[in-house]
Amino acid sequence: MRFWLLIAGALAIAFASDNPREYEWHLPKGFPKPRVPADNPMSDAKVRLGRYLFYDQRLSVNGASSCATCHKQELAFTDGRARSVGATGENHPRSAISLVNVAYSAALTWSNPALHSLERQALVPMFSDHPVELGVRGRERQVLAALRSEPVYRDLFPKAFPGLTDAFTIVNVARALAAFERTIISARSPYDRFHTGGDEDAISESAKRGESVFFSDPVAGCFRCHGGFNFSDAVAFEGGTNPVEFHNTALYNPYPAPNVGIFQYTHKTSDIGKFKAPSLRNIALTAPYMHDGSIATLEEVLDHYSAGGRAHENPNKDRRMHKMDLTFQNRVDLIAFLRSLTDEESLHDQRFSNPW
Repeated sequence: MRFWLLIAGALAIAFASDNPREYEWHLPKGFPKPRVPADNPMSDAKVRLGRYLFYDQRLSVNGASSCATCHKQELAFTDGRARSVGATGENHPRSAISLVNVAYSAALTWSNPALHSLERQALVPMFSDHPVELGVRGRERQVLAALRSEPVYRDLFPKAFPGLTDAFTIVNVARALAAFERTIISARSPYDRFHTGGDEDAISESAKRGESVFFSDPVAGCFRCHGGFNFSDAVAFEGGTNPVEFHNTALYNPYPAPNVGIFQYTHKTSDIGKFKAPSLRNIALTAPYMHDGSIATLEEVLDHYSAGGRAHENPNKDRRMHKMDLTFQNRVDLIAFLRSLTDEESLHDQRFSNPW
């Protein structure tokens, strides 16, 4: 009997090693389960590995940058720059978009309508060379050798990807990064505590009035592009996806290259200047604003939208862009509402922080 118990125990250990424990989502009220690809199921080990990789500068050409360089936790996983800077010092044409709640993003960049996979997206900064971001292209072997030499990874890679002869691959690096990024979920703002936590005092009276203005139509109509639980119209989750729209908000006429929106991919002149509407969660932390960081403050963002855009004559201007007759109090209240979307806890949550 003891022999069979030992055999059963050994088999259980072997089975567990080949089948990592399924990741348990502890989702906030009102948040659906994120979509996860069948070929990259979530596991605790994979998420932990992804967290280490996210902060590891060995994933850059010169050891100077990591994913976290452009996606800082304290800035809601943006970098505070108008335009990001790559590992080699090259300026990028656009700002770093926030990774908060990226698990629910139906479009993963400002203007690529075909990029829906976090696994594919994780490869972009590693291999892009126009501009260089991390600069891994041509150095795959050296990068993997550096990772293989790290004791933490010699433990984590086999646990995250059991049953493989060699778990150290670029594909698995991307899979682990995607798994970690899916866990960066933010829903503990004063707005959330007020609406789902039952805390009537979580937000100010000004913020409550600002919410009414935000969701009013036709006074402001902000919710038309920034609605739903994630305050964006580019949302996807398990069992549902909203049609992704891209918007020309009349910033320029014409839009200067290379920031021409989804036209870069569709080649339709009607798509020039159309970009994704990002989530407004933690928006007070992600200045400067717009795809190119050309607007410095939330107050100036309101100026832009109140005027119906600063390039009124742009033929592709979104039909929802119109002048808004906002009073001084409306503006104060709208700003208060937007600030109520800041989740301070996510900025210090150890689950998302640098494990090194």
